[in-house]
Amino acid sequence: MAKKIFLPPKEFAKKAHIKSYSEYKKLYNESVKSPEKFWARYASELHWFKKWNRVFSYTKKPFCKWFEGGKTNITYNCLDRHVLTARKNKAAIIWQGEPEEDVMIYTYERLHRDVCRFANVLKKHGVKKGDRVCIYMPMVPGLAIAMLACARIGAIHSIVFGGFSAKALQKRLIDSEAKVLITADASIRKGGFVPLKDAADEALKGCKTVKSVIVYQRGKNPVKMKRGRDSWWHEEMAAPDITDICKPAIMDAESPLFILYTSGTTGTPKGELHTTGGYMTYVYLTTKWVFDLKEEDTYWCTADIGWITGHSYIVYGPLLNGATSIMFEGVPTYPGPDRFWQIVDKYNINIFYTAPTVVRSLEREGPKWVKMHDLSSLRLLGSVGEPINPKAWLWYHKMIGEDKCPIVDTWWQTEAGGIVITPLPGATPLKPGSATLPFPGIVPDVFLENGKKAKPNQEGYLVIKKPWPGIARTVWKNPKRYIDTYFSKYKNIYLTGDGARCDKDGYYWITGRLDDVMKVSGHRIGTAEVESGFVSHKLVSEAAVVPFPHPIKEQAICAFITLKRGAKESEELKQELRSHIAKEIGPIAKPDRLYFTDALPKTRSGKIMRRILKAIAEGKSDVGDTSTLADPEVVGRIIKIVKAKA
Repeated sequence: MAKKIFLPPKEFAKKAHIKSYSEYKKLYNESVKSPEKFWARYASELHWFKKWNRVFSYTKKPFCKWFEGGKTNITYNCLDRHVLTARKNKAAIIWQGEPEEDVMIYTYERLHRDVCRFANVLKKHGVKKGDRVCIYMPMVPGLAIAMLACARIGAIHSIVFGGFSAKALQKRLIDSEAKVLITADASIRKGGFVPLKDAADEALKGCKTVKSVIVYQRGKNPVKMKRGRDSWWHEEMAAPDITDICKPAIMDAESPLFILYTSGTTGTPKGELHTTGGYMTYVYLTTKWVFDLKEEDTYWCTADIGWITGHSYIVYGPLLNGATSIMFEGVPTYPGPDRFWQIVDKYNINIFYTAPTVVRSLEREGPKWVKMHDLSSLRLLGSVGEPINPKAWLWYHKMIGEDKCPIVDTWWQTEAGGIVITPLPGATPLKPGSATLPFPGIVPDVFLENGKKAKPNQEGYLVIKKPWPGIARTVWKNPKRYIDTYFSKYKNIYLTGDGARCDKDGYYWITGRLDDVMKVSGHRIGTAEVESGFVSHKLVSEAAVVPFPHPIKEQAICAFITLKRGAKESEELKQELRSHIAKEIGPIAKPDRLYFTDALPKTRSGKIMRRILKAIAEGKSDVGDTSTLADPEVVGRIIKIVKAKA
């Protein structure tokens, strides 16, 4: 059943921005043959204080530049140019809090005013162009306002997901050398409060660069405020010297816009640096074409702004297009498993973009929760964060899309800035489970280990052969790491770290990570970061973590722990270690399985053989070659432990 091809509905295609496969092919061919002409055309749909001198340069490979000499400001394009039109009274962001009654509607005019006011607050705190501002907040309107305010004055925002621990925040604060931290007293989750300010205070103990902390009041929790450093958001915004006017800083196209940290194959997160002009142009066009965004649409991306999906497809992309974007504070299953469908019904949402994890978990709840609500307003569905399996795809298409909504199954990464492999809903025939075809300007391929092109349906490394405007320009303060991570395996060709195969029709099928990065519920988590977290516990000697398939999360974490001499194995200690990881990294990194072992499989040089542990965690009978291990017998002992607990 998964082999069926779904053609774009005729009525949808007739009104779509890209109306046919032949139109897509024509645009794609132009984007590859004449990339400068192609990207200049769409960049020209945005506002520039000064036009660029050169669309693209690639003289110092692999470092590229787009729209050199161009002067712009992304918030002018997100806000000012709409405020000058009839859109000024249109809803830009509709915020739905976790409590049903908590709703705030920000028109373009109101959002513009609040962004200008908070930009002036930041200036009052001495923030200048190029300074880093770290934002550690729940999904509240202040999060979007803060990031736009940074961009308004040319400060570089670094958003840290509000579910991360104090230790994870601290690493990012120190690496970015942030001058200001914006946080909240608490976040609301499943009816309870998560004390964010406490975690922020803990993180700041090891951080010397932060001079000011601005606290958004969400939970009305009592918090400790440090005199001379901490202030309340609402008091700052109401100060008599804060005005509604803040001229946008004139930024070079290649000026840094934001740093977003992503887990890597070492314990230290990588600060992906995105710049202004290329990122702006790329998210503008991908949002418009991939989601077929129209003036009257109400669009909802369910991600958290702490991840790249939220940056690009809750805030920047929709606002650049003058759209109405929903921002939701809560979770899909609280107070009931119909929460998402209730919101779709309440706001007559037309475009719904979520993760396969959400689709699978809500499918498991059964159809009755879906049928309680009217979903007839939906005209397009999207998927992001991990490959969506054909079974979940078909349920999503039938139950949520009522067999009439195309599904855009999008593949991209933090480093990509925006969507790179995707259907265009009015043009692309869909194969359930396939991310389908490259977005214009993207030249992907599948390579074998030796650098040769894979044959059709042969799995290999997914690579991208040419730069595109949205690509991260470097790793913050570490250009060598940028080269080593993405361009060392195949010279000047971008290595995505994902496996894929390409079928005879040129459709891409993503098969998952090929490095030591796990994808848990769509979130990238580095094995090294989790292992470092375990080893920081006083009773742990060594740790190895690997992913294993999970019916809801795509991958879950399996941990193998060697304790220090004298430490006693127990269920209580297992729970303590899980809680320790939640504190060190965040609840998303808690392992679903944890095994105590007397040793780990290592080569004679001391390298842990994770592929063997991964095979064991997956329940495979053949764990591969063990001849290089210093102690091959350890494998049998671990298999025995795992089987005994099964």
